[in-house]
Amino acid sequence: MTVSTAFLVLSIIALVVVSFLLILALFEPGLDYKITAQEQTPPLDSPEFLRIVEALTDAKLHTRNRIEVLTNGEVYYEAELAAIRAAKQSINLEAYIFRKGEVTRRFLDALTERARAGVRVNLVLDAIGCFTTGDSYLAGLREAGGRVAWYHPLTQWYTLARINNRTHRELIIIDGSKGFIGGAGFADHWLNSTEKEPRWRDSMFAVTGEAVAGLQSTFAENWLEASGEILNGANYFPLLEDEKSELPALVINSSPSAGRSTHARILYQMLLASAREEILITTPYFIPDKSSRHEMCCACERGVKLKIIVPNEHIDHSIVRGTSRRLYGELLKAGAEIYEYTPSMIHTKSLVIDRRWTVIGSTNFDNRSFGLNDEVNLAASDAALAARLTEDFTRDLAASRQINLDEWRNRSLKERGFEQVGRLLERQQ
Repeated sequence: MTVSTAFLVLSIIALVVVSFLLILALFEPGLDYKITAQEQTPPLDSPEFLRIVEALTDAKLHTRNRIEVLTNGEVYYEAELAAIRAAKQSINLEAYIFRKGEVTRRFLDALTERARAGVRVNLVLDAIGCFTTGDSYLAGLREAGGRVAWYHPLTQWYTLARINNRTHRELIIIDGSKGFIGGAGFADHWLNSTEKEPRWRDSMFAVTGEAVAGLQSTFAENWLEASGEILNGANYFPLLEDEKSELPALVINSSPSAGRSTHARILYQMLLASAREEILITTPYFIPDKSSRHEMCCACERGVKLKIIVPNEHIDHSIVRGTSRRLYGELLKAGAEIYEYTPSMIHTKSLVIDRRWTVIGSTNFDNRSFGLNDEVNLAASDAALAARLTEDFTRDLAASRQINLDEWRNRSLKERGFEQVGRLLERQQ
């Protein structure tokens, strides 16, 4: 066999392998999630339900916590910056989006000042989500003693096999005693409006109490993977003072598995199946898989009120909206109410079940969050927190337009065609 022939054969083999992997990525069927039919799920407000969720999600139950809802960028960015400026020991930040601009400059200034003061500053940034940021933008922080690690960088050949696995987590942990969790990254569109695009609607959550140790543990996982270092010492994991309020919460640390299951997906299926009165969903990317759609339809059949808020044309990925709208019909027929938020892009990620359980964090209601990305959520069983999130939901609902079944059935051929294009990429969205 000549060299040219051997090269041709190897090229054909490589093309076949790449094509096979691409087909798997695009068309591999999702995992079916079903709840054991023989057993009656305990009530949502019972200790038994808490114990079951704790076991299934492999998450420790923290009972003494305080969670503050921070609505929109002008509120949560200021709270995060104030906490960073007050840091004494350590600042750990993980982000999918850390984009050049006014917002990141303010954060870099605060982080750099703390690093110069001797505070340990560690950043994990996703190499694709922060693709336009670059090392030079972070040089001042590094010179001051801050450390930056890239998650699955494209410059290292051995991470290419995991190129589709990104860290989508948005986390800040200060001195191991205060944390911020949610879906908002660091970019100007979360703070400032422009002529073309109003400021994005989003929420973050400030956490104190026992659950902060779980947030720190989540950060430590990807800091190890990105930097090769295990975080250690009382500065990172201090003995936390008990919060006076009793707010049971679990930090659900979710990473993709070879078996296609994730803790976040298990959590959502359990809560949807256990709802008896009301389900409130706010999500920027709504592409529920077959199992979750079935569970939502079953909830409607047993009399549960299901309300969902998603973006309208302001969405940043129009193909995702097309894929999402294709799935409206089954839910609308079952009695679900679907609303599209009109003022701006809505990026809030929250789930409220029966005015008792809430889920907040980085997870979108789509295949990428449930099966491909590293995510983190805080699940809490607390009526006061659920009421506070319901206030925001009600306010967002008033600024949204309801989609009815007749409108959905009469959508244009152009829109239907666009939906089919999105359908091909549904597993990647």
